[in-house]
Amino acid sequence: MAQREVKQYLIDQYFKSSPGDAAQVLSTFDVEKALEYLKHQPAEIAGEILSRMEPDFAADILELVDALKFKELLDHLNVFLASRLISRFSTHTIKIRLENLAVGKAKQIRELISYPPECAAFMMDTKVIAFKHHATVKDALKKFRSLKDRKLYQVFLTDEEGHLTHVLTVQDIAVSDPKELLKNLADKTPISITALSPAQEVVQLLEEKKLINLPVVDINNRLLGVIRNNVLIDAAKEDVSQDVQAIFGAGREERALSKVSLAVRKRLPWLQINLATAFLAASVVAIFEDTIAQITVLAVFLPVVAGQSGNTGSQALAVTMRGLALREISVSQWFVVARKEILVGAINGVAVAITTGLIVFIWASSFGLAIVIAISMVLSMAIAGLSGALIPMALQSLGQDPASSSSIILTTVTDIVGFLSFLGLATALASVLGIV
Repeated sequence: MAQREVKQYLIDQYFKSSPGDAAQVLSTFDVEKALEYLKHQPAEIAGEILSRMEPDFAADILELVDALKFKELLDHLNVFLASRLISRFSTHTIKIRLENLAVGKAKQIRELISYPPECAAFMMDTKVIAFKHHATVKDALKKFRSLKDRKLYQVFLTDEEGHLTHVLTVQDIAVSDPKELLKNLADKTPISITALSPAQEVVQLLEEKKLINLPVVDINNRLLGVIRNNVLIDAAKEDVSQDVQAIFGAGREERALSKVSLAVRKRLPWLQINLATAFLAASVVAIFEDTIAQITVLAVFLPVVAGQSGNTGSQALAVTMRGLALREISVSQWFVVARKEILVGAINGVAVAITTGLIVFIWASSFGLAIVIAISMVLSMAIAGLSGALIPMALQSLGQDPASSSSIILTTVTDIVGFLSFLGLATALASVLGIV
């Protein structure tokens, strides 16, 4: 047997009997050299070796193989692993490669690598630096030097099946012994998020944990990619801006330069709802039409009571919604939050009532009217605080988005409570307090 044939025979036997060791050895080569060895192997063995390599290195090899070999490899690779590797290709390469596959398999892979815009995986970068457990500090440093990426802060460790196990900082690796195994440097399990988790959960983790990067995994904890810090920050900004828009009745997807038709379609329904609630509040005023006709000065102070209760409710609403969004509180804690907000509203109401009563006494020269508006202010602000806490919690417990409708409901409640307390007290106490 010729020397070349003997060498190839030994390589073939080595690859067949020890695919894990072969993957480790080939990972020390450059991509072209590793490909040269693998392309002479049967697809079954080559696929086994690729599955044991670091995902980014395996993806680079798979991207370079010819169309026939690519098709053969995908017949032997787990479809989920194949999807994770293919997702690292350029968009153009993905399109060409999938066109050469059977329609059914291509469709399945497209579904696995395509994620809706509202989920975590849509924001991830699939070019993630990951090492297997057997990798050493020397292996990692060699990889870093080849990348020449000065913005690299963290790397991830996975087991042989691609399950995420640890996260390491580049600094920890840089100061360690070159022969040390990377797994020995890790001391905690990384925080991760599943691919289909909503973008809001990404923002919550950013707020709670102050993360540099956030690894994305599938339902089996296999590493798919990473959401970079700049993307995390952008997502947080987007989430806040969308909540602001939703609170004021504009659609979350509307932008400053959106089409007029989109803006009208998203805003008009809420304006119509708001109009209906405004008439509801007006109907409360109409009940006391006779009182207002007799004591016309009451109409002057109606906006004062409604405005203060509205501001109090908005403050409670903002704090409660932030607590729900960041998981600082849950719906089950409604009583604690409600008790706190009603006490805050009542105490602030007393302070505001003293000032308001003094101003009204000087303005209208009526001690009775000053007493009525002071009592009304305390009542309306306490109830407004309670409403600001309970409305978003009630909506969330019903599976609704608190940001999209809390503000309109709260405005209705605070207007009605403000008008009812002020005009009701004025009607009931007019003769007793000598209001004229």
